Amino acid sequence: MDIEPLPGMKINGHELDHRFLETLRVIGETFSQRKAARILGVTPQVLNRRVLRAESLLGVKLVKSSGAGSELTPEGMEILRTYMRHLKVLSGSGRLMVAAGYVSSNLAEVLIDGSGVEASLFSCCDDDLFHLAERSMLDVIFLDDPLQAYQRGLDFVPVAYDHLVLVGGDARTMRELDDSSFVGVKGSAQRLAWEVLSDSGVSFEIVRDVRSPYHAHMIVKNEQELRTFLSASQFSGSEILKNETRHVISAVVCRESEGVEEFMDFIRGEGQEAVLEAGFEPLH
Repeated sequence: MDIEPLPGMKINGHELDHRFLETLRVIGETFSQRKAARILGVTPQVLNRRVLRAESLLGVKLVKSSGAGSELTPEGMEILRTYMRHLKVLSGSGRLMVAAGYVSSNLAEVLIDGSGVEASLFSCCDDDLFHLAERSMLDVIFLDDPLQAYQRGLDFVPVAYDHLVLVGGDARTMRELDDSSFVGVKGSAQRLAWEVLSDSGVSFEIVRDVRSPYHAHMIVKNEQELRTFLSASQFSGSEILKNETRHVISAVVCRESEGVEEFMDFIRGEGQEAVLEAGFEPLH
């Protein structure tokens, strides 16, 4: 099924549908309202009414005509350029748009390279991934913590396993963590460590919250009285809570396509070798 999305636009509070925007596009290509009407399958009178209505709503001239034909005014060209940018986003560029959490972005990069797909990769915290997905045409997102998908009722594809290590001082029992001060990483799988410590009656305090695990690591290395829990795939540390903090790195498909399907098939199959090479635990 060949589906071609055609967007409308709101300009200065006025809604202009795709029929008018396509009218601008074809006039801009043909320099003739008569030819544009023929291509669009309408009469010249209907096409002219579309243009006049939009000009009346916006209070500016969008098309100017002369004996040589018709052309768009600067205002008309500005609207057309914006419309064409929207069309390009909706139709896709052939390159997958992938975003990932700070930890899973390392895995996503290895999987993209191993699969041979053309993709652009963006890295941010899990909380920001969904804001980015709402505002742009992402194909796939990778989550450091599957809780984000659970909370939103989303289907997700398991990609790999990871666990947390204690960074900043060594400890063989949880009791040795009593009265510790930690650096937290927002929207990360650290919640698992905090839950275990709380359930075990360990007294601790999160004295700083940062967005990136790499920032947390830098702080802890510079301030010896602080500790943190970070991904074992990316950092070295005590595995005191290895079993309790084991969690899945997952992917959520935002937009179905043949390229996305091939990429996900690779991840579930041959890509598991790349998972191990990237320092994560394969699914099988």
